[in-house]
Amino acid sequence: MTPAEARVDLSAIAHNVRLLREHADGAEFMAVVKADGYGHGMVQSARACLEAGATRLGTALVSEAVALREAGFTVPVLAWIITPDEPLDAAAEHGVELSAGSTLILDRIAAAARRSGRTVRVHLKVDTGTSRGGATLRDWPDLLDRAAALRAEGAIEVVGLWSHFACADIPGHPSIAAQLDAFDEAVTQADKKGIGADAIRHFANSAAVLTIPRARYDMVRPGIAIYGLSPIPELGDFGLRPAMTLVARVALVKRVPPGSGVSYAHLYVTDRETTLGLVPLGYADGVMRALSNRGEVFAAGRRRRIAGRVCMDQFVIDVGDDPLAAGDEVILFGPGDHGEPTAQEWADSLGTITHEIVTRIGSRVPRVYRYDGVR
Repeated sequence: MTPAEARVDLSAIAHNVRLLREHADGAEFMAVVKADGYGHGMVQSARACLEAGATRLGTALVSEAVALREAGFTVPVLAWIITPDEPLDAAAEHGVELSAGSTLILDRIAAAARRSGRTVRVHLKVDTGTSRGGATLRDWPDLLDRAAALRAEGAIEVVGLWSHFACADIPGHPSIAAQLDAFDEAVTQADKKGIGADAIRHFANSAAVLTIPRARYDMVRPGIAIYGLSPIPELGDFGLRPAMTLVARVALVKRVPPGSGVSYAHLYVTDRETTLGLVPLGYADGVMRALSNRGEVFAAGRRRRIAGRVCMDQFVIDVGDDPLAAGDEVILFGPGDHGEPTAQEWADSLGTITHEIVTRIGSRVPRVYRYDGVR
């Protein structure tokens, strides 16, 4: 028995993929499994996504994509952040598709292709207004020209043209239409240079898959929605099913008198004789310190506010006179089926997004998987 675990419902992931595919209007489906599957486990999540109809996988880092290949995945895998020390030779040898948003990156990819003796499949990225990765519209023609030359050499094959939204999760934001217009212009330029004809056009993240039909193009790339967390919480859950439930077992129970200061700095002081429970998870495990005296968990039949400071490895709850014993289960967050808080509620409490909640769950917390076969 472990003191804590993150239970991942793979059938929920499969459900979410099928739901998102319905919104994709027949576009190809790339499941984004970066950051260890948003904290849910990259390999297990990828397998569930493919079984539910995804046809491609996406990662941020090349090392993540290579790890998928080494785990036995043979479907197309795209990695889009190319740093100076990324294993491009390994990527070329494993048939990983790579993103290029500058001529410098293209040249590095081509060098790896020459060393490996393999043609690397490349997605050219245009920066349409997010000002992160990708070539600006001013630099886009140079990137296309360099890609054409390297394609003629046989070093690369251009298989994708893509971009990324800045504000797809803000319905009606004026940048959405502006970015789509810029992308269409970039694709037109690629077509004129004989590069875009067979390339997959892709732009839509989770929010765009669900709310921006124009953005779906040839392929969609949902991420957070795959794991059942809404990309636009103010519009509801879209029928998504949260896949992760974070639980811990109470390590110690004690009765304390009124006036007892609890945890560091005594931010919480008991106002009566009461029962305290020690929960063996802390900020080293992803229970953020900012949840001190404010975050809620589910224990002894109802919600409890964290009592005092969240520490590195533990926090305390006050259950009053309700029965609690060492070994009893505490649900930190989950789908909400039993009255427990959700990851969205934690995010709202902290002024952040659910992406941060689930990806922060640390390596000390084992992931335990279930799949009930529900289709």
